[in-house]
Amino acid sequence: MEENIDVTSHTEGLNGLSHERKPVEDITNGHSTYKPVINGVAIGHNGKDHTNGNAPFRSLPISALKQNGILQNLTTGGDKPSPTEEQEDADLEKARQEWEALDNIQPGQILSLTASTALTEDSNPTPLISFNEALQYFQTTDLGDLLKNIQPTIRRTGLAAIAHFLFGPPRLHRELLEERDLVFAIAVCVGPVDNSQTVHMRVLQTIHKRLIGARLDCPRYGPHWENIGFQGSDPATDLRGTGFLGLMHTLYFVMDPETLPLARDIYKLSQHPTQNFPFCVMSINMTRIALQVLREEALSKECNRRQQVVGVLNEFYVATFLHIYQLWKTQQKTIADSGFVLKGKNSTEWLCAATCG
Repeated sequence: MEENIDVTSHTEGLNGLSHERKPVEDITNGHSTYKPVINGVAIGHNGKDHTNGNAPFRSLPISALKQNGILQNLTTGGDKPSPTEEQEDADLEKARQEWEALDNIQPGQILSLTASTALTEDSNPTPLISFNEALQYFQTTDLGDLLKNIQPTIRRTGLAAIAHFLFGPPRLHRELLEERDLVFAIAVCVGPVDNSQTVHMRVLQTIHKRLIGARLDCPRYGPHWENIGFQGSDPATDLRGTGFLGLMHTLYFVMDPETLPLARDIYKLSQHPTQNFPFCVMSINMTRIALQVLREEALSKECNRRQQVVGVLNEFYVATFLHIYQLWKTQQKTIADSGFVLKGKNSTEWLCAATCG
Protein backbone atom coordinates (compact mmCIF):
# COMPACT_ATOMS: atom_id res chain seq x y z
CA MET A 1 0.00 0.00 0.00
CA GLU A 2 1.27 3.47 -0.84
CA GLU A 3 2.45 5.75 1.94
CA ASN A 4 1.05 9.19 2.79
CA ILE A 5 -2.42 8.29 1.62
CA ASP A 6 -4.89 11.08 2.39
CA VAL A 7 -7.86 9.68 4.24
CA THR A 8 -10.89 11.48 2.88
CA SER A 9 -14.44 11.65 4.11
CA HIS A 10 -16.58 10.65 1.16
CA THR A 11 -19.97 11.72 2.42
CA GLU A 12 -22.11 10.95 -0.56
CA GLY A 13 -25.40 9.50 0.63
CA LEU A 14 -24.59 9.81 4.35
CA ASN A 15 -27.52 11.58 6.02
CA GLY A 16 -27.64 14.21 3.28
CA LEU A 17 -24.16 15.68 3.80
CA SER A 18 -22.26 17.53 1.06
CA HIS A 19 -20.75 15.53 -1.84
CA GLU A 20 -17.49 17.47 -1.40
CA ARG A 21 -14.41 15.39 -0.65
CA LYS A 22 -12.15 16.90 2.01
CA PRO A 23 -9.32 15.40 3.94
CA VAL A 24 -10.44 14.40 7.39
CA GLU A 25 -7.46 16.29 8.78
CA ASP A 26 -8.71 19.53 7.21
CA ILE A 27 -12.21 19.08 8.54
CA THR A 28 -11.25 18.27 12.07
CA ASN A 29 -8.10 20.40 12.41
CA GLY A 30 -6.30 17.33 13.66
CA HIS A 31 -8.72 16.64 16.51
CA SER A 32 -11.71 14.37 16.85
CA THR A 33 -14.96 16.34 16.74
CA TYR A 34 -17.20 13.34 17.39
CA LYS A 35 -20.07 14.03 19.72
CA PRO A 36 -22.56 11.34 20.82
CA VAL A 37 -25.80 11.80 18.93
CA ILE A 38 -29.12 11.18 20.69
CA ASN A 39 -32.30 11.49 18.64
CA GLY A 40 -30.40 13.33 15.92
CA VAL A 41 -28.97 16.01 18.24
CA ALA A 42 -25.23 16.21 18.86
CA ILE A 43 -24.83 16.61 22.62
CA GLY A 44 -22.72 19.63 23.50
CA HIS A 45 -22.68 20.98 19.93
CA ASN A 46 -23.47 24.67 19.70
CA GLY A 47 -24.70 24.52 16.11
CA LYS A 48 -22.10 26.98 14.68
CA ASP A 49 -20.30 26.45 11.35
CA HIS A 50 -16.64 25.56 12.05
CA THR A 51 -15.69 24.73 8.45
CA ASN A 52 -14.86 28.22 7.13
CA GLY A 53 -17.94 28.53 4.97
CA ASN A 54 -18.09 24.94 3.79
CA ALA A 55 -20.96 22.57 4.52
CA PRO A 56 -21.24 22.19 8.32
CA PHE A 57 -19.87 18.98 9.83
CA ARG A 58 -22.51 16.67 11.30
CA SER A 59 -21.82 14.02 13.90
CA LEU A 60 -22.72 10.57 12.63
CA PRO A 61 -23.84 7.49 14.54
CA ILE A 62 -21.15 4.85 15.01
CA SER A 63 -23.25 2.41 12.99
CA ALA A 64 -23.12 4.74 9.96
CA LEU A 65 -19.34 5.06 10.24
CA LYS A 66 -19.01 1.29 10.33
CA GLN A 67 -21.19 0.75 7.27
CA ASN A 68 -19.24 3.19 5.11
CA GLY A 69 -15.75 2.03 6.03
CA ILE A 70 -14.71 5.33 7.61
CA LEU A 71 -14.23 3.85 11.07
CA GLN A 72 -12.04 1.09 9.64
CA ASN A 73 -9.89 3.61 7.76
CA LEU A 74 -9.47 5.76 10.84
CA THR A 75 -8.47 2.83 13.03
CA THR A 76 -6.10 1.16 10.50
CA GLY A 77 -4.73 4.20 8.65
CA GLY A 78 -0.97 3.76 9.10
CA ASP A 79 1.70 1.20 9.66
CA LYS A 80 2.78 3.00 12.81
CA PRO A 81 0.01 5.09 14.33
CA SER A 82 1.02 8.29 16.05
CA PRO A 83 0.03 9.06 19.67
CA THR A 84 -2.68 11.37 18.35
CA GLU A 85 -4.14 8.59 16.22
CA GLU A 86 -4.02 6.20 19.16
CA GLN A 87 -5.95 8.73 21.25
CA GLU A 88 -8.48 9.13 18.47
CA ASP A 89 -8.84 5.35 18.30
CA ALA A 90 -9.47 5.22 22.05
CA ASP A 91 -11.98 8.06 21.82
CA LEU A 92 -13.83 6.37 18.99
CA GLU A 93 -13.92 3.04 20.81
CA LYS A 94 -15.22 4.73 23.94
CA ALA A 95 -17.84 6.57 21.88
CA ARG A 96 -18.87 3.30 20.22
CA GLN A 97 -19.34 1.64 23.61
CA GLU A 98 -21.36 4.59 24.91
CA TRP A 99 -23.54 4.56 21.80
CA GLU A 100 -24.22 0.84 22.10
CA ALA A 101 -25.02 1.31 25.78
CA LEU A 102 -27.56 3.98 24.86
CA ASP A 103 -29.18 1.60 22.37
CA ASN A 104 -29.55 -1.02 25.09
CA ILE A 105 -31.18 1.22 27.67
CA GLN A 106 -34.80 0.27 28.35
CA PRO A 107 -37.38 2.95 29.16
CA GLY A 108 -37.85 1.62 32.67
CA GLN A 109 -34.15 2.14 33.45
CA ILE A 110 -34.42 5.90 33.04
CA LEU A 111 -35.41 7.13 36.49
CA SER A 112 -36.71 10.59 37.16
CA LEU A 113 -34.56 12.41 39.73
CA THR A 114 -37.30 14.46 41.34
CA ALA A 115 -37.73 16.10 44.70
CA SER A 116 -39.35 14.10 47.45
CA THR A 117 -42.62 15.96 47.01
CA ALA A 118 -42.81 15.38 43.27
CA LEU A 119 -44.62 12.46 41.71
CA THR A 120 -42.36 9.49 41.16
CA GLU A 121 -41.92 7.86 37.76
CA ASP A 122 -41.51 4.22 38.71
CA SER A 123 -41.57 1.68 35.91
CA ASN A 124 -43.06 -0.81 38.38
CA PRO A 125 -45.85 1.07 40.17
CA THR A 126 -47.43 -0.37 43.28
CA PRO A 127 -50.26 -2.71 42.25
CA LEU A 128 -53.79 -1.66 43.10
CA ILE A 129 -55.44 -3.42 46.02
CA SER A 130 -59.08 -4.44 46.22
CA PHE A 131 -61.26 -3.87 49.26
CA ASN A 132 -61.56 -7.62 49.87
CA GLU A 133 -57.79 -8.10 49.79
CA ALA A 134 -57.29 -5.29 52.30
CA LEU A 135 -60.07 -6.69 54.49
CA GLN A 136 -58.47 -10.13 54.40
CA TYR A 137 -55.28 -8.60 55.77
CA PHE A 138 -57.15 -7.41 58.87
CA GLN A 139 -59.04 -10.69 59.17
CA THR A 140 -55.74 -12.58 59.38
CA THR A 141 -53.98 -10.08 61.68
CA ASP A 142 -54.01 -10.41 65.46
CA LEU A 143 -56.18 -7.50 66.62
CA GLY A 144 -56.53 -8.75 70.19
CA ASP A 145 -55.22 -5.57 71.80
CA LEU A 146 -57.51 -3.41 69.68
CA LEU A 147 -60.57 -5.52 70.45
CA LYS A 148 -60.13 -4.68 74.14
CA ASN A 149 -60.77 -1.01 73.38
CA ILE A 150 -63.83 -1.14 71.14
CA GLN A 151 -67.33 0.06 71.99
CA PRO A 152 -69.61 -1.77 69.53
CA THR A 153 -72.91 -0.69 71.13
CA ILE A 154 -74.29 2.22 73.16
CA ARG A 155 -74.24 1.55 76.89
CA ARG A 156 -77.70 2.24 78.25
CA THR A 157 -78.92 2.05 81.79
CA GLY A 158 -82.23 2.38 83.60
CA LEU A 159 -85.30 3.30 81.64
CA ALA A 160 -83.29 3.94 78.48
CA ALA A 161 -82.10 0.33 78.49
CA ILE A 162 -85.63 -0.96 79.07
CA ALA A 163 -87.10 1.22 76.33
CA HIS A 164 -84.39 0.15 73.90
CA PHE A 165 -85.00 -3.51 74.71
CA LEU A 166 -88.78 -3.20 74.24
CA PHE A 167 -89.02 -0.77 71.36
CA GLY A 168 -85.56 -0.56 69.86
CA PRO A 169 -84.14 -2.33 66.81
CA PRO A 170 -83.47 -6.08 66.94
CA ARG A 171 -80.19 -7.29 68.33
CA LEU A 172 -77.51 -8.42 65.97
CA HIS A 173 -77.35 -12.17 65.49
CA ARG A 174 -74.67 -13.87 67.55
CA GLU A 175 -72.86 -15.25 64.52
CA LEU A 176 -72.33 -11.69 63.23
CA LEU A 177 -70.80 -10.27 66.42
CA GLU A 178 -67.24 -11.20 65.44
CA GLU A 179 -67.56 -9.41 62.08
CA ARG A 180 -69.03 -6.35 63.78
CA ASP A 181 -66.20 -6.31 66.32
CA LEU A 182 -63.64 -6.53 63.51
CA VAL A 183 -65.11 -3.37 61.98
CA PHE A 184 -64.77 -1.46 65.24
CA ALA A 185 -61.25 -2.83 65.80
CA ILE A 186 -60.15 -1.43 62.42
CA ALA A 187 -61.77 1.85 63.43
CA VAL A 188 -59.73 2.20 66.64
CA CYS A 189 -56.29 1.59 65.13
CA VAL A 190 -53.91 4.00 66.86
CA GLY A 191 -51.40 5.34 64.37
CA PRO A 192 -53.44 3.67 61.65
CA VAL A 193 -50.98 3.99 58.75
CA ASP A 194 -47.83 1.88 59.04
CA ASN A 195 -45.21 2.89 56.47
CA SER A 196 -43.56 -0.52 56.71
CA GLN A 197 -46.80 -2.37 55.97
CA THR A 198 -47.24 -3.07 52.27
CA VAL A 199 -51.03 -3.33 52.48
CA HIS A 200 -51.30 0.10 54.11
CA MET A 201 -49.16 1.70 51.41
CA ARG A 202 -51.10 -0.01 48.63
CA VAL A 203 -54.39 1.29 50.03
CA LEU A 204 -53.09 4.87 49.99
CA GLN A 205 -51.65 4.54 46.48
CA THR A 206 -54.84 2.94 45.16
CA ILE A 207 -57.05 5.72 46.50
CA HIS A 208 -54.84 8.40 44.96
CA LYS A 209 -54.55 6.66 41.58
CA ARG A 210 -58.23 5.82 41.22
CA LEU A 211 -59.45 9.28 42.14
CA ILE A 212 -57.24 11.22 39.74
CA GLY A 213 -56.74 8.48 37.14
CA ALA A 214 -52.98 8.28 37.65
CA ARG A 215 -50.77 5.30 36.81
CA LEU A 216 -47.62 6.16 38.74
CA ASP A 217 -47.05 6.08 42.47
CA CYS A 218 -46.92 9.25 44.52
CA PRO A 219 -44.71 10.03 47.54
CA ARG A 220 -45.87 9.05 51.02
CA TYR A 221 -45.91 12.70 52.08
CA GLY A 222 -46.61 15.84 50.12
CA PRO A 223 -49.17 18.42 48.94
CA HIS A 224 -50.68 15.97 46.46
CA TRP A 225 -52.67 14.48 49.37
CA GLU A 226 -54.28 17.87 49.94
CA ASN A 227 -55.31 17.84 46.28
CA ILE A 228 -57.59 14.86 46.90
CA GLY A 229 -59.03 16.29 50.09
CA PHE A 230 -56.84 15.46 53.06
CA GLN A 231 -56.05 18.36 55.37
CA GLY A 232 -52.29 18.09 55.14
CA SER A 233 -49.34 16.29 53.61
CA ASP A 234 -49.92 13.12 55.67
CA PRO A 235 -53.30 11.33 55.34
CA ALA A 236 -52.76 9.54 58.66
CA THR A 237 -53.36 12.75 60.61
CA ASP A 238 -56.99 12.87 59.42
CA LEU A 239 -57.96 9.39 60.58
CA ARG A 240 -58.61 10.12 64.25
CA GLY A 241 -62.04 8.78 65.14
CA THR A 242 -62.28 6.31 62.27
CA GLY A 243 -58.84 4.71 62.22
CA PHE A 244 -57.97 2.76 59.11
CA LEU A 245 -61.67 2.16 58.45
CA GLY A 246 -61.81 5.68 57.05
CA LEU A 247 -59.38 4.64 54.31
CA MET A 248 -61.10 1.28 53.84
CA HIS A 249 -64.40 2.94 53.00
CA THR A 250 -62.74 5.30 50.53
CA LEU A 251 -60.99 2.29 49.01
CA TYR A 252 -64.31 0.49 48.62
CA PHE A 253 -65.81 3.60 47.01
CA VAL A 254 -63.11 3.91 44.34
CA MET A 255 -62.53 0.21 43.65
CA ASP A 256 -66.10 -0.96 43.15
CA PRO A 257 -66.88 -0.51 39.42
CA GLU A 258 -70.48 0.42 40.26
CA THR A 259 -69.55 3.20 42.69
CA LEU A 260 -66.39 4.56 41.04
CA PRO A 261 -68.32 6.90 38.66
CA LEU A 262 -70.16 8.38 41.66
CA ALA A 263 -66.88 8.75 43.56
CA ARG A 264 -65.38 10.69 40.66
CA ASP A 265 -68.49 12.86 40.32
CA ILE A 266 -68.26 13.77 43.99
CA TYR A 267 -64.53 14.37 43.65
CA LYS A 268 -65.22 16.67 40.68
CA LEU A 269 -67.72 18.66 42.74
CA SER A 270 -65.16 18.90 45.53
CA GLN A 271 -62.92 20.82 43.09
CA HIS A 272 -65.66 23.33 42.19
CA PRO A 273 -64.58 27.00 42.40
CA THR A 274 -67.26 27.90 44.97
CA GLN A 275 -68.74 24.60 46.17
CA ASN A 276 -65.40 22.94 46.85
CA PHE A 277 -64.80 20.78 49.92
CA PRO A 278 -62.08 18.35 51.04
CA PHE A 279 -63.15 15.07 49.44
CA CYS A 280 -61.27 12.63 51.67
CA VAL A 281 -62.16 14.48 54.87
CA MET A 282 -65.80 14.38 53.80
CA SER A 283 -65.44 10.65 53.11
CA ILE A 284 -64.05 10.13 56.62
CA ASN A 285 -67.08 11.96 58.00
CA MET A 286 -69.32 9.51 56.14
CA THR A 287 -67.45 6.68 57.88
CA ARG A 288 -67.94 8.39 61.24
CA ILE A 289 -71.70 8.59 60.59
CA ALA A 290 -71.80 4.93 59.50
CA LEU A 291 -70.04 3.86 62.71
CA GLN A 292 -72.52 5.88 64.77
CA VAL A 293 -75.49 4.21 63.08
CA LEU A 294 -73.94 0.74 63.45
CA ARG A 295 -73.16 1.36 67.12
CA GLU A 296 -76.75 2.43 67.78
CA GLU A 297 -77.86 -0.86 66.18
CA ALA A 298 -79.93 0.87 63.51
CA LEU A 299 -78.33 -1.41 60.88
CA SER A 300 -78.85 -4.65 62.82
CA LYS A 301 -82.07 -5.58 61.06
CA GLU A 302 -80.50 -5.32 57.60
CA CYS A 303 -77.33 -7.07 58.76
CA ASN A 304 -79.40 -9.95 60.12
CA ARG A 305 -81.40 -10.18 56.92
CA ARG A 306 -78.30 -10.32 54.72
CA GLN A 307 -76.14 -12.20 57.23
CA GLN A 308 -73.25 -9.77 56.92
CA VAL A 309 -72.02 -6.58 58.55
CA VAL A 310 -69.21 -5.24 56.37
CA GLY A 311 -71.24 -5.26 53.15
CA VAL A 312 -74.20 -3.50 54.77
CA LEU A 313 -71.93 -0.88 56.33
CA ASN A 314 -70.17 -0.25 53.01
CA GLU A 315 -73.47 0.34 51.22
CA PHE A 316 -74.74 2.61 53.97
CA TYR A 317 -71.52 4.65 53.68
CA VAL A 318 -72.04 5.05 49.91
CA ALA A 319 -75.74 5.88 50.31
CA THR A 320 -74.92 8.54 52.91
CA PHE A 321 -72.25 10.06 50.69
CA LEU A 322 -74.72 10.10 47.78
CA HIS A 323 -77.29 11.87 49.96
CA ILE A 324 -74.76 14.55 50.98
CA TYR A 325 -73.60 14.94 47.37
CA GLN A 326 -77.12 15.50 46.06
CA LEU A 327 -77.93 17.94 48.84
CA TRP A 328 -74.65 19.80 48.36
CA LYS A 329 -75.03 20.08 44.61
CA THR A 330 -78.73 20.93 44.31
CA GLN A 331 -78.83 23.36 47.23
CA GLN A 332 -75.59 25.08 46.23
CA LYS A 333 -73.92 24.32 49.55
CA THR A 334 -70.42 25.55 50.35
CA ILE A 335 -67.85 24.62 52.94
CA ALA A 336 -69.43 27.16 55.27
CA ASP A 337 -72.56 24.97 55.35
CA SER A 338 -70.74 21.74 56.20
CA GLY A 339 -71.47 21.91 59.93
CA PHE A 340 -75.20 22.22 59.32
CA VAL A 341 -75.19 19.49 56.68
CA LEU A 342 -73.27 16.92 58.73
CA LYS A 343 -74.65 17.53 62.22
CA GLY A 344 -78.00 17.46 63.92
CA LYS A 345 -79.20 14.02 62.80
CA ASN A 346 -79.59 10.91 64.92
CA SER A 347 -79.05 7.41 63.59
CA THR A 348 -82.68 6.98 62.52
CA GLU A 349 -82.62 10.23 60.55
CA TRP A 350 -79.37 9.29 58.85
CA LEU A 351 -80.75 5.86 58.03
CA CYS A 352 -83.85 7.40 56.53
CA ALA A 353 -81.83 9.98 54.59
CA ALA A 354 -79.52 7.32 53.19
CA THR A 355 -82.18 4.77 52.29
CA CYS A 356 -85.09 6.99 51.34
CA GLY A 357 -83.11 9.42 49.19
